[in-house]
Amino acid sequence: MTREEQNTVPSAEYAEANRYMDNAKETLKRAEKQDDGYYRDEKYVRTACGTAYLGVLRALDAWLLIKGAQLPGKKKQKSIELYEYTVAQIDKKMLSRLKAAYSVLHLDGYYRGVTSIDTIASGFKAAYELIDKIKPENPVDVPETRGGKAKRAWNTFLISAAAMFMRNRF
Repeated sequence: MTREEQNTVPSAEYAEANRYMDNAKETLKRAEKQDDGYYRDEKYVRTACGTAYLGVLRALDAWLLIKGAQLPGKKKQKSIELYEYTVAQIDKKMLSRLKAAYSVLHLDGYYRGVTSIDTIASGFKAAYELIDKIKPENPVDVPETRGGKAKRAWNTFLISAAAMFMRNRF
């Protein structure tokens, strides 16, 4: 695969994986952190972890494509064992990141409903490290979600209103 193809192929997948992670972070905010180091709402933690793990798989597929690895087509089921076996032949550090993301995000967060803030943060860290492996030289911008756009507009309005209020006050 040429250098240009290596930059073109993962660009869209990198943007998509980051979009998944942004959605996961937004969902995780709804879970509300408690003072005891745990999230309040398990449902949102499970949803966020599942979404983040899907982002990891998108990035992993692109990374394996860059490396020239053969994976089954879209109609065949891919298993974590297949991913681990294929990644182990290419890069041991990447395998560690994959195992961490799988264990924390998919098993602990999604299936078991673990709500520990530190545990979930370690899974997100591993996911971002894995996604950064496919970062192209000139990444495509991640499309902003409707909720993110509305939130940004609302924040801009509030800042403007606060600035006007402060200007008139002094």
